[in-house]
Amino acid sequence: MKSKTFKKTRLATSLSLVLGVGVVMPAFADDAQEQNAKAEEKIEVISVTGIRGSLIKSMDTKRSSTGIVDAISAEDIGKFPDTNLAESLQRISGVSIDRVNGEGSKVSVRGFGPDYNLVTLNGRQMPVTTGSRSFDFANISADTISGVEVNKTSFAANPTGGIGSVIDVQTLKPLNAGGDKAVFSAAVVDDRSTEEGSATPEIAGLYSTTFNDDKFGVLVSASYQERESGTQQANVGTGWRSFPGTVDITSGQWGSVPLDNQVNRPGADDVYSVPQTTIYKFEEQQRARTNGQLVLQYAPTDNLTASLDYTYMRNDIDTQYNDVSAWYTYVPSQSVWTDGPVSSPLIYSEDYGNSFADLSMGAGDYGVRNQSGSLGLNLEWQATDKLKLSFDAHQSDAEFKPNHVLGSNNTLSTAAFVRQSAATDFTGEMPLLAVEGGNAVRPSDMIVTGSVFGNSTNKSEIDQYQFDGEYVFESAGSIDFGIAITDVDNHSKSVNVQRNDWGGVGQAGDFDDSYFPAGTIHDKFNAGKGDFSLMPDRNFEVLDTIFFWDFNTVRARAEQLYTPAGFVGAGDCGTNFCPSTDYNSDVNRYTKEESRSAYVQYNYENEISGMPYDVHVGVRYEQTDVTSTSAVAAYNGARWVADTEVVLQASGQREFQTKTGDYDYLLPSLNFNIEVVDDVMLRAAYSETIGRPDYVSIQGGTVVATIANRAGGGGNAGNPSLLPLESKNIDLSAEWYYAPASYASIGYFRKDTSNFISNSIVESSIYSIPNPVDGKKYDEAVAAVGNDAGAIRNWIFANYPNAPGVDVANRTIDGVAGEDEILLFKINTPSNGTDSDVIDGWEFAVQHAFGETGFGAIANYTMVDSDVSYNNFLLQDQPAIEGLSDTANAILFYEMDGFQARIAYNWRDQFLNSKSHDTGAHPKYTEAYHQIDMSVSYDLPQVEGLTIFVEALNITDEHIRVHGRAKEQVLSLVESGARYSIGARYSF
Repeated sequence: MKSKTFKKTRLATSLSLVLGVGVVMPAFADDAQEQNAKAEEKIEVISVTGIRGSLIKSMDTKRSSTGIVDAISAEDIGKFPDTNLAESLQRISGVSIDRVNGEGSKVSVRGFGPDYNLVTLNGRQMPVTTGSRSFDFANISADTISGVEVNKTSFAANPTGGIGSVIDVQTLKPLNAGGDKAVFSAAVVDDRSTEEGSATPEIAGLYSTTFNDDKFGVLVSASYQERESGTQQANVGTGWRSFPGTVDITSGQWGSVPLDNQVNRPGADDVYSVPQTTIYKFEEQQRARTNGQLVLQYAPTDNLTASLDYTYMRNDIDTQYNDVSAWYTYVPSQSVWTDGPVSSPLIYSEDYGNSFADLSMGAGDYGVRNQSGSLGLNLEWQATDKLKLSFDAHQSDAEFKPNHVLGSNNTLSTAAFVRQSAATDFTGEMPLLAVEGGNAVRPSDMIVTGSVFGNSTNKSEIDQYQFDGEYVFESAGSIDFGIAITDVDNHSKSVNVQRNDWGGVGQAGDFDDSYFPAGTIHDKFNAGKGDFSLMPDRNFEVLDTIFFWDFNTVRARAEQLYTPAGFVGAGDCGTNFCPSTDYNSDVNRYTKEESRSAYVQYNYENEISGMPYDVHVGVRYEQTDVTSTSAVAAYNGARWVADTEVVLQASGQREFQTKTGDYDYLLPSLNFNIEVVDDVMLRAAYSETIGRPDYVSIQGGTVVATIANRAGGGGNAGNPSLLPLESKNIDLSAEWYYAPASYASIGYFRKDTSNFISNSIVESSIYSIPNPVDGKKYDEAVAAVGNDAGAIRNWIFANYPNAPGVDVANRTIDGVAGEDEILLFKINTPSNGTDSDVIDGWEFAVQHAFGETGFGAIANYTMVDSDVSYNNFLLQDQPAIEGLSDTANAILFYEMDGFQARIAYNWRDQFLNSKSHDTGAHPKYTEAYHQIDMSVSYDLPQVEGLTIFVEALNITDEHIRVHGRAKEQVLSLVESGARYSIGARYSF
């Protein structure tokens, strides 16, 4: 993105000069420098900093750009508007964010999700470790950021990958700052979401200096932040199962409901869904984020500048949780239903008769580290008056890895077999679970069941080399050109140590009562709930009891009790109660993506009838090769260990595979800008862009879930031959800069997209494993006792106690070759579709400073529409775009005599966040969400450079809710809480 000439008022010119954001004019550089020199001589310079200064800098960036650009600028060195970059970016029109534990994490622009917005750091592509292409802004501190630019139109020089936008995060440079500058800040953060944590510290420091006549510059910065947070979650953890209305329990499809004992049962022309679980989960998290940067600059002449920089980011996250859940076994149910065509249970209930199902209580304690480093070299050389050259190289790596002795993820499950019936009321904001016998549960009822200890790593390395040039013609504009080489290596590994004793091990009473301290559930939630009033003839026992047992204490005791003498487990500790680091025994995937690009762009400026205009025409060529190599575990058996769990038996062998893919594109772009009258800009742009598939989708190998159920198994397979999402883009914009810190704009955008990536479900008999829930013994049991899993298992144990595969003592049933059918897996496989979609929308923005009163306001609204929306009635994957939603922001601020105050409102409408969950191709919708944040600061006159500040986020304590095909099909409700901080900043 280049800057261009535009007419400015005298005050605007002086503000630009003082803020250091004078524009660059490639075609008429000499004239422009002369005009700026004269302006600097004749105009009184007014120094503006703080909120107003930040807004002017951002507005100047927007106005002087050669495309449609929005920006956020630092209010001063080391002082960004928000401590989290994503929180700042959401104030821009068309930008919305995803939050994790109440903090901004990933960014969507104009409805395109994080994977389709390319984030660069000083123009460099950064590695990620999530398997997606989205950058996690929670990992980076805002203290060394000078500004962030959101490029909504494309230029030939822009790297590819951002259909929604290219977001460039710009860090401070010592030669730009000039002289000696230092900033130190400290704050205390109180996150009200945590039940067990306390206030935590934040410290940051920055020092920048130049010497030897400003030829050398050094900048060093560091920050450290701790945060303790928590969430309360009400989940249908493994999703909902959906069926046509014609399917009932007699069909044998696991999860289908009977025709009788239903109120308003779905009809033949409807579809319906049933929940798999209801879970209450309470999570605590501790985070420690460390950032550092060193920048060295050397400018031996006015024509040459060399920069060497290293950026380090680390984010350590420890998590503990306790949960309580009821897993529905799909015995004949009694339910009350909504009307169709998409029917949902308002109340779903099951009665287990004389059997007792489990009331499960799980816990976990694990930790991970996200760590990245980037070493970069940049050379800028004004070779002649007309030729400017630059070279940039960086080697960056990012790694996600375990940071806890018990793994990067784990769960240990306990259960009490006291559940006589269970029901969930879905009429409120959160699901209300009732369990007959649940509140009478005693510590002595608890037994240990299964466990999983997992270690996973994901390392990404990027080597990128970019050469760029600009040549200015005498009187016919300029030309930009360049080439780039980008290699991205991704290596993911994982290994699980899994105990499959989901039916229980040992005896009730093995643990002293003190191991299981009791607590309550519903006093920890604020969301509204139902009351089971739609079934007035039944008494429901609302579950309000949970044991908040300590994971480490119970794990250690269970390891002592249930590890046989002489047994050597798969974990590094010698048992199965800890993780393994033997990654070569499980999943190991490596993907290399090699991209080569070249571009050329012609720039021209002139006037039409006194109206200055500029036009930019370019083309970019991209060629990419993908190679994926994988090694995954193989399986040769299946064991039915509990009512809803069929566990695969590893063969000890591994399958190796290498796949390749490639593609190339020629991507044109055209940008036109004209100032039709003073301070009124019109812009038009056309471009073609691509959004590459995420890294998980292009991994090779088929990975199956190690636990199946009576509906079969699941898994996923990558596809390195995937092609990118393609988009043809049209952008129009009108901008009126009617005062030095005020403007209004309206924009229209249209994106014709094709090559959608969808997940198709392929039914596979991979490994040819006999299925213990699909054969002679199973069919006889169903005919004798019906569809209840517990009754079926008991019938087989009673009637086939000595049959091959039946182990009465351990209560397991193995599949038997030649007798049982082959276990079928539904494998998610990504592929490019043939459908296309038009996404278009409008952006409205206004920024206004009320004269010299100190008051100001910012407001924007973005409308997004699509030709294709997800049809909740169709039980199949669909080519709908994830993340599309309207957004709005409103900010009021006041700044006068060192006092600053700001209140910000952010709103995002409901959007499709995923097209699949654990039960298959089903939608997930994140419901409309709003948040109010506030900040206040004061520059103490007694100590020059000292500022005290207070910040408050989510002051109304909003929650996030996700549902499936209908609002009643809640998937998760997550309550976090407000976050407050108080601190001081000192600069000199």
